[in-house]
Amino acid sequence: MLLSHIVGRFGSMARVIASPARKGDLMLRCTLWIRSVLMLPLLCAVSIADEGMWLFTNPPVEQLDAKYDFAPSLAWLDHVQQSALRFNTGGSASFVSDEGLVLTNHHVGSGIIENLSTPEANLLETGFFARSRDDELVCPDVEVNMLVRIIDVTDRVVNAGSAVESLADANVARREEISAIEDEFESETGLDCQVVTLYRGEQYHLYQYKRFTDIRLVMAPELQVAYYGGDNDNFEYPRYALDMCFFRVYENDAPYRPEHFLTWSREGASEGELVLVAGHPGHTQRLTTVAHLEFLRDVEIPHRLRQFWRREVQLQTFSKRDPEFERMAKAELYGVQNGRKAYTAILAGLQDPAIFALKETDERVLREAVLANPEYREPWGGAWDEIVRARDTYRSFFERHRTGIHSHLYGIAVDLVRLSAELPKPSVERLPEYADSNLDSLYRGLYTPSPVYDAQEMERIESSLAHIAATFGADDPYTQAALGGMSPRERAVALVTGTTLKDVGVRKALAEGGAKAIAESTDPMIQLAIALDDDARQWRKKYEDDVESVEKDAYAKIAAARFAIEGNDVYPDATFTLRLAFGQVKGYS
Repeated sequence: MLLSHIVGRFGSMARVIASPARKGDLMLRCTLWIRSVLMLPLLCAVSIADEGMWLFTNPPVEQLDAKYDFAPSLAWLDHVQQSALRFNTGGSASFVSDEGLVLTNHHVGSGIIENLSTPEANLLETGFFARSRDDELVCPDVEVNMLVRIIDVTDRVVNAGSAVESLADANVARREEISAIEDEFESETGLDCQVVTLYRGEQYHLYQYKRFTDIRLVMAPELQVAYYGGDNDNFEYPRYALDMCFFRVYENDAPYRPEHFLTWSREGASEGELVLVAGHPGHTQRLTTVAHLEFLRDVEIPHRLRQFWRREVQLQTFSKRDPEFERMAKAELYGVQNGRKAYTAILAGLQDPAIFALKETDERVLREAVLANPEYREPWGGAWDEIVRARDTYRSFFERHRTGIHSHLYGIAVDLVRLSAELPKPSVERLPEYADSNLDSLYRGLYTPSPVYDAQEMERIESSLAHIAATFGADDPYTQAALGGMSPRERAVALVTGTTLKDVGVRKALAEGGAKAIAESTDPMIQLAIALDDDARQWRKKYEDDVESVEKDAYAKIAAARFAIEGNDVYPDATFTLRLAFGQVKGYS
């Protein structure tokens, strides 16, 4: 079964088989689709099958009614919306019982399962089954989010940006207004509130989530079953893989009793039946301009693929050194392999002249329509050229902006250093990830008791440092600050063996001690984060001022033009928020 031409990647997705005899009601047979679907970009203009990443606030009611005689009601949409879930570790899931049972993909849960494993009990290899509630395993720092409501806050955000002249200042003003909205509604409702940018800046919606933080593992199959076929099959052809696992949501130390959940269908699907899929696709580029796609094709995706290929070889080498190293690296290796395959396919599409020509034609038709109408030409006609200039600017510092150190311990150090600098500021003036509305989740991750393995951290840091040196050269000031006069291996060993950040108590003391504690710290990982922070902030600000701000303004204009000319039945690119897709059950060879 395939849903053709959907862009993005869903984790575990709720599959709802609709019986169209009763339009708009809840008399539906709901099942679960335990599949991961990799869906390629750029096919919007040539799509011949059903598809979509439709907003729940703008569902494809007319299309469904006309083609399938099924018109989803508000009650049906609310039922599906609150049955679907999102893991903070990345991936979709669904409530599947009235006692908080949650079904998701094994690859969504594999990192969690790895953290619960030990050298003596490798749950990835052996699988796990809780024979009683008492046997269910608590999953530290894992959150599951249920979308409760969506509010359009476009006017507030756009008006905040229109009060200033420069695009960079407008971007800052919008960001501050977004933080203010999130803080205001979170304080008022107690829900986790996130403003989502849609159409790359034309609309802003506030998504309010009920956040669950007591999550426990119930069941997971052995890795050999969950990834049957290994790397060759785990993405391209997952037909035979039992890619699933069960968790349970608790509240007040008791299983949560959801009002909405999906129930199992013993009959399954039949040929030609309508399928609706609710999930959280991560990121897509359907509305991306030709110039932006050229940048992805020639700069960004080749950069990512070089990183994926490099890390894949390094992780395979690391894994072969010791069976315990193999256990440590397995989840990361699968993620790298999946990323490598995904971006290889995306790059192939971008390099296909026939596919790229379709995008060029689509853009040319839209631009000609804008330029032919005096009412549209003035406000929107220059938007595409603005993106050209922004991407040309980005080419000059892309590597500086995207290259850094990737490790769990270093990430903790960066958070501690930045918390000490950001918390004294008003919430709306901080970097967004340190705003009041985000602190609960940040502290939960910062204080996680999940295991940290010295060998794995050394390998990650050595890899990052070697990449920095190879990219910028040994004499570059950033390289020298990162290496501290040592080789990448020596520096990695010194950092990991010398840091005290593996101790959660030390992390808490540094976070609570603020700027004074950070300034007085002799921890080498903290000192490294301090040494590199100014450089990282500099390139981040340059990106926000010279690229992000320009493109948000330009893409908002392009979206407005598309709405004016084509109507508003255009769904936005994926943003890791809940979307609805639909299609028919079909066989394939």
